[in-house]
Amino acid sequence: MKLPILGAAALAAVMTLAAGPLTAQSPPQDDSEKEIERYRQMLSDPFSNPGFLAVDRGEALWAEKRGTKGVSLEGCDLGEGPGKLEGAFAKLPRYFADADKVMDTEQRLLWCMDKLQGLDTKEVVLRRFSGPARASDMEDLVAFIANKSSDMKIQPQLSHPKEKEMAAVGEALFYTRGGVNDFSCATCHAEEGKRIRLQGLPNLSVKGKTAQETMGSWPTYRVSQSALRTMQHRLWDCYRQQRWPVPEYGSEALTALTVFLQKQAEGGEIKVPSIKR
Repeated sequence: MKLPILGAAALAAVMTLAAGPLTAQSPPQDDSEKEIERYRQMLSDPFSNPGFLAVDRGEALWAEKRGTKGVSLEGCDLGEGPGKLEGAFAKLPRYFADADKVMDTEQRLLWCMDKLQGLDTKEVVLRRFSGPARASDMEDLVAFIANKSSDMKIQPQLSHPKEKEMAAVGEALFYTRGGVNDFSCATCHAEEGKRIRLQGLPNLSVKGKTAQETMGSWPTYRVSQSALRTMQHRLWDCYRQQRWPVPEYGSEALTALTVFLQKQAEGGEIKVPSIKR
């Protein structure tokens, strides 16, 4: 079962729902968490981080001529002008007048594949997440595009009315409880000091350093999955773990959540691809 792709106005109905955080407290940071962070630092170099292999594959895909129109994605406008990548990821999601909607990176790439290349995106969506011996075009492209904004600041775009609406919808979704466990994003990410086993859970309910470091580190290479993962996958997997119906890939619900989280992380430094457990 999947969540339908809803318009921002329809999603705004969830604004009346709110969730309270769990009361259980977690132990403070200990040596195990410090050792995990040390391990990440050891693998942060481009020559040690396998995520940079996805960056290289994404660069090749960006220039590859595909689809019925036989053109590359180099004419795709990600917000800074056709083919301009430096700083584009730092300002996504954002409103695009040609589509008349707010789009995140994956949504915009799918739009460009369809409109610019004449590419049938069904197969692309089917392989949206990589698996054993199977790469994902979208993960590779996002890695390449995001890396062009590395060392830049997160700059959420909130000037257009539809951008503001999506931020409000995303905030509502963050606190909306549901699923068989009656969980919300806020259940795990609205208190200090929470963790799952050895993994600390960032408090994303407030603006500042924690939200900045979290959002500034995606996309990331997941060692446990031997794969480069994007924010689309992270949010999809969060809903799966909460036992919610999983959202459709490229849905407006996930874009709205991303707009809200980018707002919380405004000014954070982008360091991607990072590496996580």
